[in-house]
Amino acid sequence: MLNPWRLSLLSRLDTLGTVRAVAKAANLSASSVSQQLAVLEAETRTRLLERTGRRVRLTPAGSMLARRARAILDHMETVEAELRSLGEAPAGLVRLGAFQSAIHTIAVPAVTRLARSHPQLDIELLELEPHASLPALRVGDADVIITTTDFVEQPLGPDVDLVPLATDPIVLVVPPGHPAAGRGPADLSAYANEPWAFDVPQSYMANLATRLCREAGFEPRVVCRFSNYMMTLQHVEAGLAIALLPGLAVDKRYRVATRELATPVTRSITAAIRRGSAPRAAVDLVLEAIRSHPELPL
Repeated sequence: MLNPWRLSLLSRLDTLGTVRAVAKAANLSASSVSQQLAVLEAETRTRLLERTGRRVRLTPAGSMLARRARAILDHMETVEAELRSLGEAPAGLVRLGAFQSAIHTIAVPAVTRLARSHPQLDIELLELEPHASLPALRVGDADVIITTTDFVEQPLGPDVDLVPLATDPIVLVVPPGHPAAGRGPADLSAYANEPWAFDVPQSYMANLATRLCREAGFEPRVVCRFSNYMMTLQHVEAGLAIALLPGLAVDKRYRVATRELATPVTRSITAAIRRGSAPRAAVDLVLEAIRSHPELPL
C-alpha cells in the first residue's frame, strides 16, 4: 500500500529538485529523506530514482508517480474535509500563502471575515514571497497563494489556475518634509544622489528597484536593506532614506509621502490554486473572501 507521507516526499523532490531542498522543506535530514524514498521504491517494486554522483533524479516511473502523488494527496485532503463537514458548512484546514505586503492588506482582512462567518474553518496563514509561494503550492504546502505574475524567476505553468485580484502601482516613498513630497509624478533620475532603502538582495522588490534606478541612469546608493516593509517605512519616516515600494506596502500608520512614477510601473496581484485538484468548498470560500476585499486596487 502506498504511504502518503513518502508520496509527499517524492512530489517535493519533483518540484524542488534536490534531496537537500526536500529535507529542508520537510524539516528532516537528507539521509532520512533518502531512506524514505528508498522504502517507497521497495513498496512500489519500481525504480523511482537514478543516482548520478551525489545527486538523484527521477526515472520516468518516478516522474509519473510524483505527478500522480499530488493528485492522490489532494484527493485525500478533500475526503477528510468532506467527512468533517458532513451535513454542516464547509470545514477543514486551508493553508493560505501570501507575500509580505498582501498579508496585512488582503489576507488578514479575509481571514478575519471568515473567522466570524465560518468559525469551523481553520486557516493557516503563511508569509511566502513569490519565489517561494509557487513551489509551496505545487508540493501541497499551500492550498491558495497570493502572488504576482510579474516574478519571472518562477514561471507559471499549466498546473496552476490563476484568479486575477488587483493591479498595484510601484511608488516612490519619501519623508513627509522631503522636497519631493506633494509634487506630481516622479522622474527617478532626479534622485540619483539620495540614500536608498532596499529590500534584501535577490528579492522581487530589490531586483525591480535596482533595474528601475539603472534604467534612470544611476546606480542607487543603498544605505540599508530590510526584509520587512514596516522597517523600511520607519527608516523613510525618520528621514534616513527614500524607497521604491508597492502601493499595498505603504501602511497609512507611517508619516511618509508617496509619488507615482513618471513612467508608471505596476505589478499584477493574483491568487492561485493547483489545477486539477479536487474541488474543496473550504478553498472556494477562501478564494471568494480574497476576491471580495473592498479596497483592492483594481
